[in-house]
Amino acid sequence: MRVARVFFRAPMPTMAALHEDYGPTFCLNLFGDRVVSTIDPETIGKVLVDRDGVFVKDWVTHGLARFLGDGLLTSENPIWRRQRKLIAPSLSRRHIERYAEAMAGAAERYADKVRAGDVVDIHADMARVTLEIVVETLFGAAFSGDPSVVGAGIDEAMHDFELLVRSWRRLVPERVPLRARTRMEAASAALHAQVDRIIRQRRESGELGDDLLSRLLAARDESGAAMDDTQLRNEALTLFVAGHETTANALTFALKLLAEHPEIDAKLKAEVAEVLGGRRPTAADLAQLPYTDAVVKEALRLYPPAYIIGREATRATELGGWTIPEKTTVLVSSWVLHMQPSLYDDPMAFDPQRWLDGRTDGLPRHAYLPFGGGPRICVGNHFAMMEASLVLATLAQRLRFERTERDPLPLQYAVTLRPARPLPMRARVLA
Repeated sequence: MRVARVFFRAPMPTMAALHEDYGPTFCLNLFGDRVVSTIDPETIGKVLVDRDGVFVKDWVTHGLARFLGDGLLTSENPIWRRQRKLIAPSLSRRHIERYAEAMAGAAERYADKVRAGDVVDIHADMARVTLEIVVETLFGAAFSGDPSVVGAGIDEAMHDFELLVRSWRRLVPERVPLRARTRMEAASAALHAQVDRIIRQRRESGELGDDLLSRLLAARDESGAAMDDTQLRNEALTLFVAGHETTANALTFALKLLAEHPEIDAKLKAEVAEVLGGRRPTAADLAQLPYTDAVVKEALRLYPPAYIIGREATRATELGGWTIPEKTTVLVSSWVLHMQPSLYDDPMAFDPQRWLDGRTDGLPRHAYLPFGGGPRICVGNHFAMMEASLVLATLAQRLRFERTERDPLPLQYAVTLRPARPLPMRARVLA
């Protein structure tokens, strides 16, 4: 019970300490749940690739269906397999390149508003930038109103979801109208109504553009069937959350790290200046920005927004030398995994060069998991990497950020890994 209480207060430091004491794979009991935690790449591969069909998403992930619906993140076969085939083509590298202008444009508009000496909450600002991007790329001209209202609704629903699953509230029966539960249901209903309205208006207009919603409306499975409106809404909300929350967190941590390491920031700016010469970056420029890509990869290693992956065994199976019974939850912490000295030289250091000098070339498969792995790897991983790189390159031409305090940044281990409080930074405008 004591371990469980400590785990829910600080899950990743607790996991790191337990792995240090008990090795790469261990078992524990969390409030009556059987849990196996592993950071062994080979064992992780067995869970995530799951050739025998043993593992499904854990109960926490399935719980997200309360406000995301039965979308790609929360569904299982056969719904998941059908939806993956319908959605994946719209998020391929080739297709998402056309969204590069929207990504860089949103970063430019943000930079235009910042004045020299401004102290900004960089996390809130990156949330607004990524919110603008996801609204434009997902809904296009179909969206009317204030995007921040949708963003606030998602934040409220996710906050209350956290209260329900990571506290004593998880033990209270569903029929009990807890305040967090009723708030989450109200926020979810409002979000569903807004997205349902957008889908209905787009269908009635008959006009399809190049945004992701248009692509999803036009998608057909092998039988020629399209998604119904409920499934469209579930997938749109899932893409909205994934494209907004996780990338905002990744950019926040990247900018924090660059502010703390001015020599790395200077190297990034030198590369961007040489390649772009002051112009807006495009998707075609990314191949010539390897250090920018390495900065993003290294920030995702140290601060993976998807910091933990959960699976549940549907039947008894062997795993990492253990025989685990049915309904055992298996946790894979990418945060702890990425900090292992057996995998990464000087793992606590922010060192983008490790991705360019060959030190990571021999990493075992499933040793780097910012987007998960196996067939259920995040379908938007290319979108997220392109977005983070383009926003970072755009800002690097215009601004330099400095931390206004020396205190370590406390982390919130919520649905995603995020700062636990505002992150004030002072902006310097570059000539």
